[in-house]
Amino acid sequence: MELSERQKQLLSAIVERYIATGEPVGSKTLVDAAVLPVSSATVRNEMAALTAAGLLEQPHTSAGRIPSSAGYRYYVDHLMRPYGLSLVEKQILASRLRAASGDARQVLETAGSLLSEMTRCAALSTTPSDADAVVRRVELVPIGVRTAMVVVLTSSGLLKSRVCRTDTELTVDMAETFYNLVQEHFLGKPAAALNVATIQTLAVSLGERALQMTPLLVTLSELAATTERTQLLLEGQGNLLGYRELRGSACELLDFLRRPEPLDRMFSEAPHPADGEPVVVIGRENPYRELQNATLVFGRYAIAGHESGTLGLLGPTRMDYARIIPSLQELTEIVGKVLSDSVEE
Repeated sequence: MELSERQKQLLSAIVERYIATGEPVGSKTLVDAAVLPVSSATVRNEMAALTAAGLLEQPHTSAGRIPSSAGYRYYVDHLMRPYGLSLVEKQILASRLRAASGDARQVLETAGSLLSEMTRCAALSTTPSDADAVVRRVELVPIGVRTAMVVVLTSSGLLKSRVCRTDTELTVDMAETFYNLVQEHFLGKPAAALNVATIQTLAVSLGERALQMTPLLVTLSELAATTERTQLLLEGQGNLLGYRELRGSACELLDFLRRPEPLDRMFSEAPHPADGEPVVVIGRENPYRELQNATLVFGRYAIAGHESGTLGLLGPTRMDYARIIPSLQELTEIVGKVLSDSVEE
């Protein structure tokens, strides 16, 4: 779609003013703001042309114009002047995230909380997923005579723990046997390989000690299985209620967010931009009816050079794209670096 320079300036001004105010923009507003040194009639004609091209909409006959999904798309692709985080803001965010490092879920929850505060949108993220993740560390923490916490850390940064109750009293000898088995059979091995069949085979080789060790080994296997499944984390959903254009569909939208499958599908099927820029799905570009009055922006964070999960934002179509898109990209990079550093330590 080819626009004249005058039309580009008008479209950019209308998008940015509507983002700021949430009110339809009329020709008088643009003339008073001296967006272009032209008459009101010229501005009205150009707005009519942009409306005919599908870039603007007129919600009411006597009202001004608002951007359409296509208008936002043209703005994001061709007109937006991005401004991201300052160096100081980046340093503050990195510091906040490092305080939560050691646990990928906690880092992502902190990132989501920061994003929702910064943007007044809902923040979404998925915990790391890596089919090739290996077991980096296993800990056994006694918490009772027959009870212990089993903790697993994988190369994708996931930290999982579960309480295990044994059939016999936990002893120093049992703990030593457990750590020897972990060292020989589990450390550095794919988490996916620690399945029930592996545990059964190992238990048979333990002879009379199988009864003692099986509860601990089964717990370890179950934890390894959970590392293969991603979780969708949400922060700041209540922010969506602050936008009047979303209030009519807020219940439907919040109910949609409670179902992780559609979003997981969108994240996995979306293109992977070579430059690492976030994916932006605006209004009616969304395949799901519940999202067609909203915009979803998301990027992928990498741990140790491997794409591992998603970090994104959901808000109204009039979100501040010029700030949100670069800020999300920068925060996604910070999350990846913090998680990568945590895994390497």
